[in-house]
Amino acid sequence: MQGHYLSTSIAYVKGCGPSKAALLSKELGLHTYADALTHFPFRYVDRTRFQPIGLISESMSFVQSIGAIEHKEWLPGKGKSRFTVHLRDKSGSMELTWFGNMGWLDDKLQLGQVLIVAGKPIFYKGQPGMSHPDFEVLQPGQALQPGLSPMYPSSDKLRKIGLDPKGIGRLLKQIIEGLPAPIPENLPEALLHRYNLIGRDQAFRWIHFPPDQTALQAARYRLKFEELFMAQFRMLQTKARNQATQPGIPLPQLGAMFHGFYERHLPFALTNAQKRVLKEIRADVKSGRQMNRLLQGDVGSGKTVVAVLTALMAMDNGFQTALLAPTEILAQQHFLGISELLSPLGIQVGILTGSSKKAERIKLHAALQNGEIALLVGTHALLEEAVQFQNLGMAIIDEQHRFGVAQRARLWEKARSLPPHVLVMTATPIPRTLAMTLYGDLDVSVIDELPPGRKNVITIHKGEEVRNEVYRFIRQQVEAGRQIYLVYPLIDESKKLDYKNMLEGFEVFKQHLPDIPADVLHGQMKPADKESVMARFVKGHVKVLVSTTVIEVGVNVPNASVMVIESAERFGLSQLHQLRGRVGRGAEQSYCILLTGRNLSKEAKERMAVMVATNDGFKIAEKDLELRGPGDIEGTRQSGEMQFKLASLVEDAPVLEQVRSAVWHIIERDPELQAPEHAALLRYLQARERSQGPWAMIS
Repeated sequence: MQGHYLSTSIAYVKGCGPSKAALLSKELGLHTYADALTHFPFRYVDRTRFQPIGLISESMSFVQSIGAIEHKEWLPGKGKSRFTVHLRDKSGSMELTWFGNMGWLDDKLQLGQVLIVAGKPIFYKGQPGMSHPDFEVLQPGQALQPGLSPMYPSSDKLRKIGLDPKGIGRLLKQIIEGLPAPIPENLPEALLHRYNLIGRDQAFRWIHFPPDQTALQAARYRLKFEELFMAQFRMLQTKARNQATQPGIPLPQLGAMFHGFYERHLPFALTNAQKRVLKEIRADVKSGRQMNRLLQGDVGSGKTVVAVLTALMAMDNGFQTALLAPTEILAQQHFLGISELLSPLGIQVGILTGSSKKAERIKLHAALQNGEIALLVGTHALLEEAVQFQNLGMAIIDEQHRFGVAQRARLWEKARSLPPHVLVMTATPIPRTLAMTLYGDLDVSVIDELPPGRKNVITIHKGEEVRNEVYRFIRQQVEAGRQIYLVYPLIDESKKLDYKNMLEGFEVFKQHLPDIPADVLHGQMKPADKESVMARFVKGHVKVLVSTTVIEVGVNVPNASVMVIESAERFGLSQLHQLRGRVGRGAEQSYCILLTGRNLSKEAKERMAVMVATNDGFKIAEKDLELRGPGDIEGTRQSGEMQFKLASLVEDAPVLEQVRSAVWHIIERDPELQAPEHAALLRYLQARERSQGPWAMIS
């Protein structure tokens, strides 16, 4: 295979050997030359520029200083001792601290030695210091080399054997200088010219040892482009193949059901965004190709009405619709809401969940097979083999990240010949770059407009010490006829502490407001009990619902006007926004109160500030992506698709746009990469699919 030398073990690098190679493998997952080449520097430092110690300030996130060791000592601490070094220059001194078994460091560092240290400064009683800094001992007479010096991720165990950030740099230098041939190119020559990309071999050399900032930027751009290109290519190639070869059920008619509902029974006028999305869906279903469309819409944007109108398109052409929901509560809500909407048309809607009785199931199966039921709402129970449709033509999946690929495939198999059209809905706004990466094989529609008259939820952040004030506000709202959610975090259903906190919170609430009807709702309750509590809340018998995040998705109680979130710092931004979306669904002004502890992290403070500042789900999703990274936000696809080494879905949106344009340019002309100029790209993709980890980037 071209470039086979890249699979050489790093044990063969001079000065490495089997024992160091084993530790590099264990600590950093580096086994081969290819692994090492994709172990990119996390920072570059100009080794000729230093910050005087006396001018270091708390606002600085990274500094590099130079000074002489004037004192070193071991100090006792709680549970473990610490090794400290006092470093001084002409402007002042700083304390360097290492914890743990650092005897090797005590031997290495001697009084009077000149050290270059780099890291994040910390302050204690107004004096600067560093904990576990990166350092280099400057030998007498040693000249400082100009240029950018790479800093590599390392570990304390690797530092002990000389593989600190600089030692790993020496290892990389040997690998790069010893390569027997250039690193193989994988992108077509024409594409390199079109997007002004440097060659692949040059990019890898410059990303590790850039002669200057311009070279570094060129290398980073080339390798980011490549990362995103390879992540997108197979996805868009699959999409193109499906569009070319996967026929869909033609739904040419808009008949009495669609027009009757649209013209006479719509509960409110559609927004322009809803109309635009319906036109996109209409174009899909009459095209003769299978629709695969993702519908994004913030909470309360009107996705359900779009889903109903989409189902009516199928019904007008003699086809049934399946609507798959992740929970019984949400399925029941969809069933009740859609049944009410469609009752004037005499359309029969069915529901199937895990708690459906055997007699109900037998009756429903028969009605489904003879076509009496035009729309079936269900949970995972809908996927059972016994559930057979007469003529399934449309599959609508709500909050699709709750369903795996195999589960969705079972739904497709229920169609008689051609696969059903697919509309995937999510109330979690997804930033455009993340949507293109996660759902590049789907067409994406966005409802980015709320129905007129909807009031923004007023969001307030308070410390938990004002809880009594919050209880007084709850009483005022209940006396005004409103209902309240009081939500406690539930990080893991097996953590009894979370339930204990919620149940204790319920008891405290009852002590303060014993006369207000309240109840609890959580995930470990039996489905029938959950349904009973939720039904009583919907009917207004329960005024305050003390709950875990089981009420996060989809529950619609227009009379609920207050959402109190306890320990709000334990929630991510998107989850906070989802919870807030449970209120503000009626005509009254609604409120979301975020209660937090006193000692908030910087990131938690940012999350609270964003929630107070905006109700825009897409702005919140962008900030969430920035704070948490893509892997934590959407668990919908294989995690590897999100594990970019260089590219950032926050910062590199323009690069991603260029990449998608480049990918489509190739796919439209040579979808199977049979042209000679695409031979290297085809070889690379095939090798990538046979391999795992960083090797997939180098091949």
